[in-house]
Amino acid sequence: MATIEKKSHVKDRLPGPRSKEYLEISARVEPRCTTQQAPVVWDHAEGVVVTDVDGNRYIDFTSGVLVTNVGHSHPKHIRAVQAAAARLMNCYDFPTPSRVELAERLVALAPENLDQAFMLTTGSEATEAAVRVAKRATGRHEVLSFYGAFHGRTYGAMSLAGKTGTKRQFGPTLPGCLHAPYAYCYRCPFKMRPETCGFHCVDFIDDVVNAESTGDLGAMIVEPYQGAAGFVFPPEGYLTRLQEWCRDHDVLFILDEVQSSFGRTGKMFALEWEGLRPNLLCVGKGIGSGVPTAALLAESRLFASLGPGEMSSTTGGNPLSCAAGLAVLEIMEEERLADNALKVGRMMLERLRRMAETVEALGDVRGRGLVIGLEFVEDRASRTPSEALTKEVVHRCCQAGLLVGRVGVYGNVIRVAPPLVITEEEAEEALDILGEVLKGMDKN
Repeated sequence: MATIEKKSHVKDRLPGPRSKEYLEISARVEPRCTTQQAPVVWDHAEGVVVTDVDGNRYIDFTSGVLVTNVGHSHPKHIRAVQAAAARLMNCYDFPTPSRVELAERLVALAPENLDQAFMLTTGSEATEAAVRVAKRATGRHEVLSFYGAFHGRTYGAMSLAGKTGTKRQFGPTLPGCLHAPYAYCYRCPFKMRPETCGFHCVDFIDDVVNAESTGDLGAMIVEPYQGAAGFVFPPEGYLTRLQEWCRDHDVLFILDEVQSSFGRTGKMFALEWEGLRPNLLCVGKGIGSGVPTAALLAESRLFASLGPGEMSSTTGGNPLSCAAGLAVLEIMEEERLADNALKVGRMMLERLRRMAETVEALGDVRGRGLVIGLEFVEDRASRTPSEALTKEVVHRCCQAGLLVGRVGVYGNVIRVAPPLVITEEEAEEALDILGEVLKGMDKN
């Protein structure tokens, strides 16, 4: 535990005096519609270590909400952003070398059918753009998404959401949004088992379409794993079956990899695990590693349905963001971060599953690479979600020097998603903290 003390020592009960001051100001001048996981005000960070305004240090298992894939304040990333800021900040109506180069790199990394890239700023923009392109290209207005889905907070993305907290009490959503159950096997709505169900949830999509569609379905949008729903990973082969369903029904297949791309699952894109070839691919978050950057990759035949100026973004593809994206790709290749995510993630997953054997409240441990969900329940037999316990785990981990976040349809899943630069030693230190927290809660 000595190394932990050096890297992630928390001096006093949280919040510290300066954090408390900022939190009080924030409560007065900022709306409470943003997420507040724990009473910590970040000051600076490096690698996987965050320091708050009171000087407390923490190991970061959030990656700033799965953004800082190459780690906080990577020197090469910083130099690229600084150089770009000194040269040219934004350019709307003209291409720039960095934008063209990043688009070219992304196209080269993606499946060969995705031969063009449209640069944007946020993941919500990317999913909105994908749906707009799909509707124009097909001439159809309906889009099918899934229970638990999260595709952003703009109105179109919100309408596609299958997570009620995203759209509750905002009035009518956009017409033409259909929803089907996702393969959340731990909480299967059909009460089946993945080893024997024969992907019943995929077959059930036909029933959904027959009941809800006007015969105008143009696209399906799906996440390789559901992030906001609680890091829900479908069984192997599920995404392939969805892709086949789309081909069989002449429906465009949109894969939302805003969260799962850029090494997070141990591959550059999560689609590589099943050799998927979506018609449209949304990427973001990790591509800029903290600098707002996103993109829509698609088949040129689909983009051709749009005329000049019909879809654009004021800051999308700006030189600073594109320079950050190019630096991220270089760092990932040079440091083999996807491989590191796979190696360290396997070790963490194995240890967390062993931990679950002795923690009654830890109902399910699932993940791939450096994205792991810990689902907490009141007891394993009933699988009743325990949001209160999960909140307590977040706060106790924070007090002990480990930053974790809480997600899930029921708010009962801890997300384990450190920057991809984390070492096995750092991961072991963090899991020691988590283990002590869970052991302490077991005694209470």
